Amino acid sequence: MIGRLSGTLLEKHPPHVVLDAHGVGYELDVPMSTFYVLPELNARVVLFTHLVVREDAQLLYGFATRAERDLFRELIKISGIGAKIALAILSGLSSDELALAIAGEDVARLSKVPGIGKKTAERLVLELKGRLGGLPNMPPDLAPLRPVDAPPGAGSDILHALLALGYNEREAAAAVKALPARTEVSDGIRLALKRLARV
Repeated sequence: MIGRLSGTLLEKHPPHVVLDAHGVGYELDVPMSTFYVLPELNARVVLFTHLVVREDAQLLYGFATRAERDLFRELIKISGIGAKIALAILSGLSSDELALAIAGEDVARLSKVPGIGKKTAERLVLELKGRLGGLPNMPPDLAPLRPVDAPPGAGSDILHALLALGYNEREAAAAVKALPARTEVSDGIRLALKRLARV
């Protein structure tokens, strides 16, 4: 089991990253909560990881904190919640928002995450209620969003990230179109997810 990787960040194409560790390039999928806190390319980074081995693939998932990985592992234990949906949950809700939704049995809020229907949201509440309190606190949200000059292709990267998280093309395109001009990728994804959560 690969539990942790330390190396150089080579690529960032949300939600995928490539991390070079001692000459080996590891491809990982990360939730947006981790993507937001990644350093610039070619910087050193440490990610906690979870490896999934299937007949047709070996998939590696990366997380900024051990607590985030622990929450991911709690989610994938639930029937009907695979790794892709667990990443979508961690991308669409902060740990505090998820805990509040579970404690308040807010099925409607949970159902706004792509891939989560009413029955799955009810199962989340049933199986996670009382279990999230034992997980270490996740880091708070980052500083307020700041508009900056966007790199070329930022809109395309944001759209790709939303599609990878399970939103359909119409929803993703509408969310990207509503973003302010010159929004960088990580801030754009965050704003788009907040907009989609209100729809």
